[in-house]
Amino acid sequence: MGEIVGAGFLAHVPTIVLPDDERRALNNGHESTLYTGLHKLRHDVFDVLKPDLVIVFDSHWFTTVEFVITSASRRLGYFTSEELPRGMSSVPYDVKGDPAFAKLVGAIADATPDCWITPIDNEHLPIQYATTNFFSFLQGDEAWLSVSTCQTAEPEDFATVGRVIAAAVERSDKRVVLIASGALSHTFHTLRTLRNHEAAGEEHIFSSTARRADHGVIEAWCRGDHASVIDNFPEFAKVRPEGHFAHYQMMIAALGGRDCVARGRLYSTYENAIGTGQVHVWFDRPEKSWVAA
Repeated sequence: MGEIVGAGFLAHVPTIVLPDDERRALNNGHESTLYTGLHKLRHDVFDVLKPDLVIVFDSHWFTTVEFVITSASRRLGYFTSEELPRGMSSVPYDVKGDPAFAKLVGAIADATPDCWITPIDNEHLPIQYATTNFFSFLQGDEAWLSVSTCQTAEPEDFATVGRVIAAAVERSDKRVVLIASGALSHTFHTLRTLRNHEAAGEEHIFSSTARRADHGVIEAWCRGDHASVIDNFPEFAKVRPEGHFAHYQMMIAALGGRDCVARGRLYSTYENAIGTGQVHVWFDRPEKSWVAA
């Protein structure tokens, strides 16, 4: 029987993969905790857990008529971001997949009412930096799969996908880590003003309303109060979380949804990225279960 051994809500901001001098220059000469936090996460968590498989809920990969899970045995190539080609250009990646697990997810989805998840093994399937930006920090010998965000989906659909992923893990023999890759509030400053807001300080978050909402979510996570985050989602949606907050919605559903009691550990401070709210929060599996007894 497989198990989910850990989960993280992690920021994939482009600054973490910039050269050191460029990254610090954007932050008034100071280092970003989003950068140092991933190095610490590798040492504290990934090197200790040694997972067989990492599943990334990718908030940059939008599909339309279904969710997609990567099922190639290997993803290999060079990544250039169409969004930010100056900062992420011809970055090599070589990542092992797990076709059998992806097909298991597809089979369970096929047997689940109102669930559409398709495994795709096409070697030319594009990859997104919401996945690739973690490789230089966290990638080891384990397999990595990416799950898309279906842009026509609703909260019930994201929850169903998470539960299907959890069922597949349970039927497998894998020790699995989940990554919800994306931001909290996600509104950018305008082109003519954003260069005044590139530093990490939270005073640069797009609005005080977004900043307060983000802090409320983080504080709830640190208490292990996922129920309040889920119940308050319609209100949180007003500050436009990245990708409909699908990355978190799928991850938390896989961990038990409203019943999940995993407390978050901060692996960064709360930081700005040209208006958006970013943070690394890690959730260790409670001693017996992700959910309350």
